[in-house]
Amino acid sequence: MSKAGTHVVWHPTTVTKADRQRQNGHKSCILWFTGLSGAGKSTLANAVDQQLHERGLKSYVLDGDNIRHGLNRGLGFSPADRKENIRRIAEVAKLFVDAGVIVLTAFISPFREDRELARGLVEPDEFVEIYVKCPLEECERRDPKGLYRKARSGEIAEFTGITSPYEEPLSPELIVESGTQSVEESVQIVLRYLEERGIIPASR
Repeated sequence: MSKAGTHVVWHPTTVTKADRQRQNGHKSCILWFTGLSGAGKSTLANAVDQQLHERGLKSYVLDGDNIRHGLNRGLGFSPADRKENIRRIAEVAKLFVDAGVIVLTAFISPFREDRELARGLVEPDEFVEIYVKCPLEECERRDPKGLYRKARSGEIAEFTGITSPYEEPLSPELIVESGTQSVEESVQIVLRYLEERGIIPASR
């Protein structure tokens, strides 16, 4: 342990997570959207967020690219940097859960070990892994940012699905088939799950 670490002591808060959840009228959790680039993680996360907002619920989206503009700006795409990228965002997501907020994270997060690390930071019922499943061929056909083309030409090294592996979730809470299901259908799958789990009130 570092010398600094020996002098750092966790300070308990006066207002608890349960207090904030009662005030918000719903539970808090992490909705962890994982999948290949181009699978539709950010599109789906933002569509779910919009529906939660329209219901008057407290939610926020943490998007992979947006986080790399600030908090994780200094990280690259090596295995070590990818691991640190997910570690940091998992810790931030945990803070949102403590704040009573439903936090939606849209990250490729290709490695199971890193996703399990994120899961382990919160209570078992506070982590919802959502596999946005889409065939590589379809993701590459969409290629909204031109990244697959650059990866194929060698301009991008260690690109997930091409030159770096993606480890599919073994037992995610939800699987959304974004190659065949519409965004609207996918949103309803997520909202229905949250209602059935008692995380959010059922819509009237």
